Amino acid sequence: MPEWSRSARVVCLTFALAGLLSPAGAQGQQRAGPPDPDWRPPRTAWGHPDFQGNWSNATLTTFERRPGLGPVYTPEEVDAIEGRERSRLQTDLRPSDPDRAPPPVTGSVGSYNEIYYERGDRVARVRGEPRTSLITVPADGRIPALSPEGARRKREYEEFRARFGEYDHPELRPLAERCVVYYASSPAGVMGPPMIPTRGYNNNLTIVQNADHVLIYAEMIHDVRIIRLGEPDRLPAHVRPWFGDSWGRWEGDTLVVETTNIHPGQLMNEQSDWIVHSEDLRVIERFARVDEDTILYEFEVHDPGTYSEVWGGEVPWERLDQQIFEYACHEGNYALSNVLSGARYQERMEAGEPR
Repeated sequence: MPEWSRSARVVCLTFALAGLLSPAGAQGQQRAGPPDPDWRPPRTAWGHPDFQGNWSNATLTTFERRPGLGPVYTPEEVDAIEGRERSRLQTDLRPSDPDRAPPPVTGSVGSYNEIYYERGDRVARVRGEPRTSLITVPADGRIPALSPEGARRKREYEEFRARFGEYDHPELRPLAERCVVYYASSPAGVMGPPMIPTRGYNNNLTIVQNADHVLIYAEMIHDVRIIRLGEPDRLPAHVRPWFGDSWGRWEGDTLVVETTNIHPGQLMNEQSDWIVHSEDLRVIERFARVDEDTILYEFEVHDPGTYSEVWGGEVPWERLDQQIFEYACHEGNYALSNVLSGARYQERMEAGEPR
């Protein structure tokens, strides 16, 4: 897991305590209703809607909808979900008993304490509706089935990976572990595209604008997307940077971004299941500031060579009135030689070779 700076630890502590000490959903209740039709976003000096500042897309709403649910929770379901989260936090953040017995030996070194996590404390509300999933298209709120071509590509990739052990060489280690880009438990990645919240922590984003560009900086890892504005001048097909080639245009007060040339290494991890996109993968995103404290982020994934249909969703980004500190991620790179040398040691032991 990433190496945390002292300032980053302070931020996590601040988030965790805020969830306990603030009235439950006090700020969120102000944002839960439908948008005000008379509200207009503030403008930059050059006339564009102003998205600048810090935002968070942390939420208790899952990316895919659980089977059997409709698109919207009832008020009773919302109260139960958010109440369980408050109760869980209160339990998990209790001081540890200094006289407790040592934990059982299980072979696992464990993980972070709860103080380091910030999963969000509210169900995502869009246009006043408490959503059961961030995916809204198709109607079942789930990633659609792969096309025959997509299934074939996925099968071939898995057969190729099966030829290697997980620790055979550094390129097989996860990108997030090596602090290259972040995806981890999220289906696409913090920066994507599409841009999806993690299920852990640091779902915080900073937006900076000028007349020709929109920059989005993620707290997680240190990822940055640069969206150029104007008539697209696309990169050659063989040039595929992390996060792709993004070009934006304004449609009224909505920023519409179309991204192509997405890096082939950004495989979608859906329930630990690798999906290999085609070179024609195209993501369309829409950013609209719907009130003083909310940006509505919408996305569509177009890849007929991979999926049986277009799919997409909506994620509210809420204003974060806190500073975002450095996320000093370098742990996996520093530890890579130990990870690989440990695997070689295990192989020697299994082969009966001397230590």
